[in-house]
Amino acid sequence: MKQHRLAAAVALVSLVLAGCDSQTSVELKTPAQKASYGIGLNMGKSLAQEGMDDLDSKAVAQGIEDAVGKKEQKLKDDELIEAFAALQKRAEERLTKMSEEASTAGKKFLEENGKKAGVVTTASGLQYEVIKKADGPQPKATDVVTVHYEGKLIDGKVFDSSVERGSPIDLPVSGVIPGWVEGLQLMHVGEKYKLYIPSELAYGAQSPSPSIPANSVLVFDLELLGIKDPAKQEADAAQ
Repeated sequence: MKQHRLAAAVALVSLVLAGCDSQTSVELKTPAQKASYGIGLNMGKSLAQEGMDDLDSKAVAQGIEDAVGKKEQKLKDDELIEAFAALQKRAEERLTKMSEEASTAGKKFLEENGKKAGVVTTASGLQYEVIKKADGPQPKATDVVTVHYEGKLIDGKVFDSSVERGSPIDLPVSGVIPGWVEGLQLMHVGEKYKLYIPSELAYGAQSPSPSIPANSVLVFDLELLGIKDPAKQEADAAQ
């Protein structure tokens, strides 16, 4: 987390908190009021995910009040810089801990999962299980496919789902994470697989979002619905 990102997040949340405390009712009637609440709600969720759930709302409101009222700030700039640095360090330590825990848990999970009946482990380390067999064609790396999927962490927490959205997606086989690139080319149209993807075949040491810690093993329920016709793709693109 960068210092400016943290400062911006605090400022956004303070737009909602400024001038009110936990006992003050807030009207949510006008578009501006509703948007203000939405900003606070979304940023609050984001900050909580990053371990920033102990912000003092009254102190935030005081900062906004002093700035808007052009009052003398109660803390010097070097004190603020020191405080932001401390929060940034705490956030980095939290992410490091989560990454280490995810790596350890992921290795243990794959080791045990690979022993289960029906689970196949490939040379790359990808594990898969055929949930529903079919005899349709298999996609190539150059194809675009239509799929339905649901992605989970090994604790069962869903982080993304086209099923929940109620809409399958089209994607290039070669344009996704390595575990999907390999898994899709094993499948036949009409089949459903469960993929168990080691972190090195997913996002590795990077965290693509707060909902997916670095070094996470990812579990996908994946259904291959179809392979797009290249001629039709070119015709659509030309329109």
